[in-house]
Formats: sequence, structure tokens, C-alpha cells
Amino acid sequence: MANQENITQSLARTPLYQIGVELKARFTSFGDWEMPVQYSSITKEHEAVRNNAGIFDISHMGKFTLQGKNLIDQLENLVPSDLSRLQPSQAQYTVLLNPQAGIIDDIIIYYQGLDTIGTQKVVIIVNAATTDKDKSWILTHLDIQTVEFQDHSRDKILIAVQGPKATSYLQSLVTADLTPIKAFAHLETTIFGRPAFLARTGYTGEDGFEVMVDSEIGIELWQRLYDAGVIPCGLGCRDTLRLEAAMALYGQDIDDSTTPLEAGLGWLVNLDTKGDFIGRSVLEQQKTKGVQRKLVGLQTQGRNIPRHGYSVLSSGKTVGQVTSGTFSPTLGYPIALAYVPSQLATTKQQIEVEIRGKAYPSVVVKRPFYRSQNRVTS
Repeated sequence: MANQENITQSLARTPLYQIGVELKARFTSFGDWEMPVQYSSITKEHEAVRNNAGIFDISHMGKFTLQGKNLIDQLENLVPSDLSRLQPSQAQYTVLLNPQAGIIDDIIIYYQGLDTIGTQKVVIIVNAATTDKDKSWILTHLDIQTVEFQDHSRDKILIAVQGPKATSYLQSLVTADLTPIKAFAHLETTIFGRPAFLARTGYTGEDGFEVMVDSEIGIELWQRLYDAGVIPCGLGCRDTLRLEAAMALYGQDIDDSTTPLEAGLGWLVNLDTKGDFIGRSVLEQQKTKGVQRKLVGLQTQGRNIPRHGYSVLSSGKTVGQVTSGTFSPTLGYPIALAYVPSQLATTKQQIEVEIRGKAYPSVVVKRPFYRSQNRVTS
């Protein structure tokens, strides 16, 4: 893992970068950004989120605000999910699709509602490495004469406060009452007298919030949470946490060559309740004929860890590939996601993973690997 002095200065830094330096975080390159991979240890930070609360700098994520008449109708063409069902202050996790139904990116669309003159407003959060690609794709497929698009990816801080005690830590700093907010609900409130966008979403499998604010407010918010005892967390434990919750990582588990039906994201595809959208014909065919491969969860015997790119074997032959793998701090054994032929994608199916030239017994298990008892419902 690279130290910050070894990382090229061409990488972007979030407004919270200097705080990470002061806390002696270890940095790594992630996309076009220089980001903290850990502040103390991945295991300590992971356990803090599972048992108490952790705070993440996720300001590298793409942050778009859009407004315009018939905006939701225009966005419907870009995703397989039925956005017409969204009520103000609700959000939809979904995917942008290319004509082959490959996943351009997984995103969250936050619907803020309709104003008095009929203008719809949304916030869209996208992955850091795909921000420019997503922006171009969205703008290409919207009527830019009727939609105002603003890119806040570089000028807003985005902080995630995650864990069973996230609400109690955050509540004293936020004007709004956080208790009644349901999962994937969001609101506009104030923090330290300044506007703030706050959503009950996250990428850890735990309860928590993501907060988007101006830079100076975000820096103060981070400091106040840190002073209150919330543990700073880096990308290292963010990866182990999301993998335990079987949340896909773009560029590894999903990409523009995988469809949502192959990736186990069929619940995002609403063929029966919406009209045409990019990639629909491919998904209709896959729905009818079935897919040739599926993303599955694996538990591997012993403590040898399946890593991204490792081969999956059946009867001594390579049949698939691991997309993500780690040793689960919560469960105490190695877990992984992998694409395998559909006929092998059944729970309890025995297969093997090749690790450093040796085949290790593995079994297909239900996802998620870990399910929190602390999460609120939508």
C-alpha cells in the first residue's frame, strides 16, 4: 500500500485530506483520488462500524443535482427501475444501462419532489471512478433544454456516519429529528446553521446516514464527530463491510459487460410496470431464456482468502472467476463473490477456488453473508 509521499500529486484530494494526514492515515490511489485506506487498522475500524459508529470521507463520490419538468420521465429511460413510484424524500438504488444491458454504473437517485411551478428535483450519487462517464451519459440522454444539471463532485463534502449508534452521534449536530427517517429516505436540513442534504443510506450493511454539505461545514462536522468518539474509517474497512453485506463494487462485481440479472440485481428490473428503457430488449430475452452465469456468494474452507481474479473450479476445470474476496472480521472465515455458470449457482453447491496454485474447497452460500439487526426498514 502506497504512503502519501509516494502517490503522484496529480491525484485529486478531498477537503478532508489534511485531517487524514494529521491523523496519520495511510493513503492509496482510488480512481483519480488520493484516499485514506485506513486510519488505525482495518479490523478496528470494521468492528467500530459493526458495534458502535464510524465516519467515512466519501467526498470523492460523484454528486449531481438536477431539476426540470418531466425529469423523472426522462430518467426512466436510463434505468430498469420504475421511478414513477418514488415519493418526495424517497430514493432508489438502481443502475445505468448501455444498449446491451451492461451496467454503466450503480447509482442512487434521491427524489426531492415537485416545486410550485412543476419542476422536479433529484440528487444523484455515482461512483467516483465513473463520475465523468456517468455525467456525459446522463447529459447525452436528457433534454438539456428542459433540465438544469449541476455537478457538485468537487465542491461538496460527503460524509458517511455508519453503525448502530450513528443516529445518536449525529442527532445532536442536526436540526431535524432523525428518528422517523426510514431507510433510503432523505431530507434537507441544517447543520451549524447551514444547508445540509442528509440520507439514511450507506455502503456498510449497517444503519447510518450520508451527509452532503459545503466544505467548511463538512470539516467542522467531521471534527465534532471525531471529538465525540466516532472512529475514522478508510476504504479498507469500507470494502470488508460492504462485502459482508454482499454489496456490489463497480469495476469488480459489476461493470458494463454484466447485466443486472446476471449480477443478482433482478429486483431492480421492473419490466412489468414501466415502459421502454435502454437495454430493455436484452433483459427481456434474459428473463425468458435465463442467464448463462450468475454472481454468487462463496465461503472458502480454512483461512486462505479468494481474491479478485482467482479462478473458480468445478471437476478440476475453470468455470468462473472471483470478483471480490476477503477474510470476514465479523464471521471469522473467508468470503467471496464470483461469477459461475447458472447450473452451479445453487446454495450448498460444492466448488473450488484456486489460490496460489492450489484448489481450496468452497461452497455457494446465501447472500448477504451478514445481515445487521440494527438497520431500519424502508
